[in-house]
Amino acid sequence: MSDYQAEKQVVRDFHAALDTAEGAAIADVLSAHCVPDLLWRGYHPFHEVQGPDAVAARFWLPLRTSLTRMQRREDVFMAGENRAAGQEGVWVVSMGHLMGLFDQPWLGIPPTGKLAFLRYCAFYRVDGGRITETAMYFDLPQLMVQAGLQPFPPQTGAQLVQPGPLTHDGLLFDPQPADEGDRTWASIARMIADLGQWQSGLPIHEELARSWTDDMLWWGPTGIGATYTIPRYVTQHSGLFRASFAERSKTHHLCRMAEGHYGGFFGWPNFTARPTGGFMGMPATGKAGDFRVIDIYRREGDKLAENWVFIDLLHFWNQQGVDILARCTAAPQG
Repeated sequence: MSDYQAEKQVVRDFHAALDTAEGAAIADVLSAHCVPDLLWRGYHPFHEVQGPDAVAARFWLPLRTSLTRMQRREDVFMAGENRAAGQEGVWVVSMGHLMGLFDQPWLGIPPTGKLAFLRYCAFYRVDGGRITETAMYFDLPQLMVQAGLQPFPPQTGAQLVQPGPLTHDGLLFDPQPADEGDRTWASIARMIADLGQWQSGLPIHEELARSWTDDMLWWGPTGIGATYTIPRYVTQHSGLFRASFAERSKTHHLCRMAEGHYGGFFGWPNFTARPTGGFMGMPATGKAGDFRVIDIYRREGDKLAENWVFIDLLHFWNQQGVDILARCTAAPQG
């Protein structure tokens, strides 16, 4: 059995304390559970933040002030050794939604006074009983849409609050068979080998069928959306994405891990690519941009059945010269 129980408990204790802390106590919680030189990576407009106090002041306190009575609605929880080349350490992963009443503006996004969900996934590196690094990725455009903003043109997939795994077994609080994690990573690695090249020599449907179940669920970020089955994934995202970019770099990850039937990775960035077609209904710029991505997978048999995808689209378009967050929040609100 894989045994990352100590590292998992560090993160569970951190969440329990963070999710009930208020005001200045939030910084105290981060200081108690994280090292003084914590490296925190977050989506635009946060990027890299150093140290627990700065993370509390810049991210958690403003968010908690805006989303009052916030709850963590967790769908996936797992841990594992880092399998990325040249990397090491144990990482713990939490994925789900942060839910609250959107009562105050956040990052210029107008409050609704209604229930709101912020989709998130966090990777925590745990060493010596404390959190040393965090990758906190979140779907900010999803919250913008809930507030009535339109950050992007109409997307090709479905816009919705996304559910957790079909099997409802993603919270791996207990040890898991080590060989199941190995099987999961082997399935992810086969997919990466195809995806990273875009030149397997097979038609795209046949290439995807090597790694994915036919009824795959791809839970993509707001701006692209969610899609279901290989044929719809091809027409609503994968085929369009491949046709829209040139000069895709090789994939680079800071963490690759798997436990049980679940696994995932993140990079900073994962890859760069140059938009040469009309991606997301936006004009091509010909300028290479970074893709900061988290992918979380559920394996079924020896294929991948579900994929939750977080992409920092605001950062990508900001690199293209379009500050979508500023443009949306500066417009007069009706």
